[in-house]
Amino acid sequence: MNEITVEDLQRLFQDIAEVMTAERDNLCQLDGVIGDADHGIAMELGFTAAAKAVGALDPIATDPAAVFNSAAKSFLNAVGASSGPLYATAFMRAGATVKGKASLSESDMLDAFVALAKGIQDRGKAEVGEKTMVDAWAPAAAACENARTQGKTLQVCLAEALKAAEAGREATKAMVASKGRSARLGERSIGHVDPGAASAALIISTIRRFFA
Repeated sequence: MNEITVEDLQRLFQDIAEVMTAERDNLCQLDGVIGDADHGIAMELGFTAAAKAVGALDPIATDPAAVFNSAAKSFLNAVGASSGPLYATAFMRAGATVKGKASLSESDMLDAFVALAKGIQDRGKAEVGEKTMVDAWAPAAAACENARTQGKTLQVCLAEALKAAEAGREATKAMVASKGRSARLGERSIGHVDPGAASAALIISTIRRFFA
């Protein structure tokens, strides 16, 4: 894929929304162990709203930055929980990275991916090891950047990002939660996958599959 168009991004958001709908109950089940059992609902609501808003844009009169900004606004309006501001910031950062471009190159898409991950970490003020979605997003961004410095293609960079995200997701099982509602459980949170890291890995998997 040499050129990534607005239509491509519209389809990508639709794909992510469909995955979140399919995985809603699994994510809620994960969240039920250490949280409020609503993470899957929040992710479905947010990405369904984002996909609908993005899909309504006129691809002729819209640029990629506007797609990401529209996704940010609609996600935030749909989700009041913590994931709302996190993903809204992520999409706004991605939009700012590709501002002024009519379409995206593979390198531009990687810039947007890394900016998205950084936006989540900055807004959440979380570090790897605190049992949050950052445990998937931060390693994914780092692996993506590392692959890019080696001259790898978009597809390979995203494949490396997914491997890192899935490893990060699994690593959250051994962590004690120190952020969000699950932090109140202390050591009782050990042994359970963080739902935010699980949904992050699903999103990254969908992005990788889309560009494969």
